Amino acid sequence: MPVFDFNNTPEEGKTPECTYTVFYSSEQEASTEHPMLVLDNSKGKLQHHSIGVFTNPVRRTAFEFKGEEGTVSADILQIDARFVSLLKWMGENHINVRLSGADREDGYAVYKIREIAFGGGSKLSAEDGFLQFMIERLLTSDAPSEEIPDEDEEETGDSMKLTSIQSITDFITCAGRTLPDNIRLWARRNLAVARSHEVSAEERRHAQRALSIMMNIQWKGNYFQAIDPEEARRILDEELYGMEQVKQRIIETIIQINRTHTLPAYGLLLVGPAGTGKSQIAYAVARILKLPWTTLDMSSINDPEQLTGSSRIYANAKPGIIMDAFSMAGESNLVFIINELDKAASGKGNGNPADVLLTLLDNLGFTDNYIECMIPTVGVYPIATANDKDQISAPLMSRFAVIELPDYTPEEKKVIFSQYALPKVLKRIGMQENECTLTDDGLDAVIDLHKETSGIRDLEQAAEHLAANALYQIEVDHVKSVQFDEKMVRTLLS
Repeated sequence: MPVFDFNNTPEEGKTPECTYTVFYSSEQEASTEHPMLVLDNSKGKLQHHSIGVFTNPVRRTAFEFKGEEGTVSADILQIDARFVSLLKWMGENHINVRLSGADREDGYAVYKIREIAFGGGSKLSAEDGFLQFMIERLLTSDAPSEEIPDEDEEETGDSMKLTSIQSITDFITCAGRTLPDNIRLWARRNLAVARSHEVSAEERRHAQRALSIMMNIQWKGNYFQAIDPEEARRILDEELYGMEQVKQRIIETIIQINRTHTLPAYGLLLVGPAGTGKSQIAYAVARILKLPWTTLDMSSINDPEQLTGSSRIYANAKPGIIMDAFSMAGESNLVFIINELDKAASGKGNGNPADVLLTLLDNLGFTDNYIECMIPTVGVYPIATANDKDQISAPLMSRFAVIELPDYTPEEKKVIFSQYALPKVLKRIGMQENECTLTDDGLDAVIDLHKETSGIRDLEQAAEHLAANALYQIEVDHVKSVQFDEKMVRTLLS
């Protein structure tokens, strides 16, 4: 992974060579033992203070400096992962720096970098202030968790966004008929508006914004890979305890994809009491289908325009939430999770927001008032959740395969609390499982206190309460562990 550009490399035709390895550190102070980078000093030319620039004189990542016998180049051997981008910036901008370091067995360990004026004079400038600010900020940052991508990946990765008219024009030209026909024709019309001087600046701005949104979405086909039923079952078991019939019904619904290689004709409507795991199932199905997912909370929608967007005739016009979901997902194939479908309030004279979803659910295409183009929805798989299906209109219900989730039995709640909820809380707060335990009658008391509540959210909160109390006793009273019996549980949770 070369750090710097190669524009001024004297040797032509030589493949860039990466001389260093990246190491990961979270040390907050640089020192000889914990340097920012390590240079090759096998020639013994580097002194305690060495002045030069980071460069690639022979297509090798190196530091070039003045020695007694002329210019000397020292390869970079190791770099703290947090400083790779900073060194790249210094190399590309040919910043003159003074390194402070010391010799170690593995090389010259650099623990301080200061910017200096050209020629070696001292310089207390805004640039050096910025450099020191960046170094201090990076030292207080955690080490990156993933391998640093190389330059080519950065230039060609998904971080590239089409925003300017020129980049959008080039994309439309290069994409050609890989775009759906209606979107390609729509893009040409809007591009003409964005370039025109015969329309208002407001219209040009709206056209460019709409183009940027649409062209940054990857419009995929409607072919889907088959799923592995055993893997699907494993994923559902991870997210949901028990409810074997529910899991079986879900797999039976989505396994149609194995023969048709298209999404099932009906989405899923998960109906059940609060806290029974409806949202977890929705996320699990997205994992099974290997699709990105987005959520729509219907309880906060009181006007259909929030879903369909506003017309461009308004200065503050914007796309609707559904179009925003496609934009955030970055592709047209996704799992659309519609939370609390039964709580979609009727609009104030503008109709029911939930009815806007009908065209989305029919997979016939969805039109946003701001975008003014039919969005293909054959790659959208809807999963809705609800507490009361009687509050959902018949036309909406007919678009879903309805799966009802029963509440957990007391025995199931015992297993969930003792084997999942409490161990999860203890792990999160750094406690050992033997530091907080319950007797059999203590566990029965927890379940009895929550027998009137649906779902398992209250059980999870009870686990939090018990673990917090146990940790308090261990830290304050210096006991080694706490075991809760029935009397202690009822006193604490009642």
